Amino acid sequence: MKARYLLALLAAVLIAPAQAQNPGTMRNLTSVQLATQMSPGWNLGNSLEAIGGETAWGNPPANQALFKAVKAAGFKTVRIPVSWSQYADANYNISASWMARVKEVVDAARSAGLYTIINVHWDGGWQQPTYAAQAGANARLAKFWTQIGTTFKNYDDYLLFAGTNEVMVESVYSAPTAENIAVQNGFNQVFVNTVRGTGGNNGQRHLIVQGYNTNIDYTYATNTVPTDSASKRLMMEVHYYDPYNFTLNTANGIWQWGAIATIASATETWANESYVDAQFQKMKTRFIDKGVAVILGEYAASLRTEYDTPGKYRQYWDQYITKSAYQHGLVPVYWDNGPTSNHQSGLFNRSTGAQAYPAVISTIVNAAQ
Repeated sequence: MKARYLLALLAAVLIAPAQAQNPGTMRNLTSVQLATQMSPGWNLGNSLEAIGGETAWGNPPANQALFKAVKAAGFKTVRIPVSWSQYADANYNISASWMARVKEVVDAARSAGLYTIINVHWDGGWQQPTYAAQAGANARLAKFWTQIGTTFKNYDDYLLFAGTNEVMVESVYSAPTAENIAVQNGFNQVFVNTVRGTGGNNGQRHLIVQGYNTNIDYTYATNTVPTDSASKRLMMEVHYYDPYNFTLNTANGIWQWGAIATIASATETWANESYVDAQFQKMKTRFIDKGVAVILGEYAASLRTEYDTPGKYRQYWDQYITKSAYQHGLVPVYWDNGPTSNHQSGLFNRSTGAQAYPAVISTIVNAAQ
């Protein structure tokens, strides 16, 4: 018995590395077809992209229990924002320990049965869309994605890569110039070319590129889809936080939203339900109808208990955004920043996976059906 056990253990040790290198299955699905399987999604926000380390912004390390809870709640996709520069040397070589940690988190998400998206997040703001910064940013972007792509090239098509995040000139929120557009579209092309060049399943992996500052109007007007050696394997990403005074700016009295609002001074009407529908229709017309799926990579409204103790308006906004995005063909991926206290957007206890706001969670999940 003991001899047989030792032989089996030895065989497992010898065979496991070879099995780990076997490519996963890449199904014959276009990006639009894949997108129909991914809603709704959830963000592991303020964790792997936190400057100073995974726990620097107050969230505990990501764990298997959390991902299982997210899946059990009805979410089908997890977006994992990742920072890389702080873990790289002067030549942009990513540390082996950080790559191993990212792989550990990705494996936990995949083990839970979630579609998984990893990206190069804000990462210190080095991706400035200017001619002056272009060459250096392109080189760093290519170096990072060569390493990331090589590490994950044998994963199946439940893993997606997103090249950048909210690329914009630092602190400039106005419409992009021709220079900004050209450089940012160039970032997208460098990302696609680099990942495809790493081989393995990356030759057919579904890749996500971003619109300028992930703004729907700017993306609709200015962003082109990169050329790609793979056919119909690209997605465009935008974010949605309108109206800002309701969703993120908690230092004002705007706490109601939409057709259910009862106090005129507590609401803004410029970004109501019809505006939401029109914005998402732009993405459908510009990209989805032309074979390029669209990821709504972030959206959320902060809790405002000082005005709305039961969270009625936040829940209604979350429900409407999710439903409209889903009905227009976008994949809605809710922004959970971790904390579940007032003025935050967390939905789960990050340590245990317990649901902090079951009603909001079920509302989001049910809206994407």
